[in-house]
Amino acid sequence: MKLGRRGIAAGITAALLGATAAVLGAVRALSGDLEISLHGYLAMAAAVIGTALLAGGLMWLAFYSARAGWDDVDREV
Repeated sequence: MKLGRRGIAAGITAALLGATAAVLGAVRALSGDLEISLHGYLAMAAAVIGTALLAGGLMWLAFYSARAGWDDVDREV
């Protein structure tokens, strides 16, 4: 079965959302008596998703730079 780029992107997105939910669930289970408001959970989710997006964007830039030839030694600027 051939997934294609969109299928792979959807799978990665689903995995990231699942990982975010798992981390939030672990934080909630480990917090014990500590109460975290809804805003705290939303802030943690935003931080995890933002970090993942930043990492993905930087990896995309690295691959784009390599494919476009910006990393070639003999390239004149």
